[in-house]
Amino acid sequence: MSDSQIPGPAVNHESAPFWSAVKAGEFRIGHCPSCGRNHWYPRSFCPFCFEAGTRLVPASGRGTIYSYSVTRLSKRQHVVAYVTLAEGPTMLTNIVDCPLEAIAVGRAVRLVFKPGENGIPVPMFTLDKAAP
Repeated sequence: MSDSQIPGPAVNHESAPFWSAVKAGEFRIGHCPSCGRNHWYPRSFCPFCFEAGTRLVPASGRGTIYSYSVTRLSKRQHVVAYVTLAEGPTMLTNIVDCPLEAIAVGRAVRLVFKPGENGIPVPMFTLDKAAP
């Protein structure tokens, strides 16, 4: 997938703080002070205990591939994956900038930001070469 083809995110009042952090180069996830659990995607109500007042907390940008699929569209191909973040939640994302044959369930990945069409970076992942 070339960078120019990445759709920009749709920003609304609930997701705006997350995308503002991304613009500043920060990756954050949702956290509920009530039950203490982290969640993805960030939202104002906890998906576990349904309390309001969640907040964004910094995330490491590290994770492991839980599952993935290679999508081939003529000469283009990209990898859609579920990545389980080091902080617990699993997110749907893309794996980029690595050979397809190197991608495997359980492989360590790290966050990279790719430019979106609307100028907002999009969080994606690449293989973490520093991990065993």
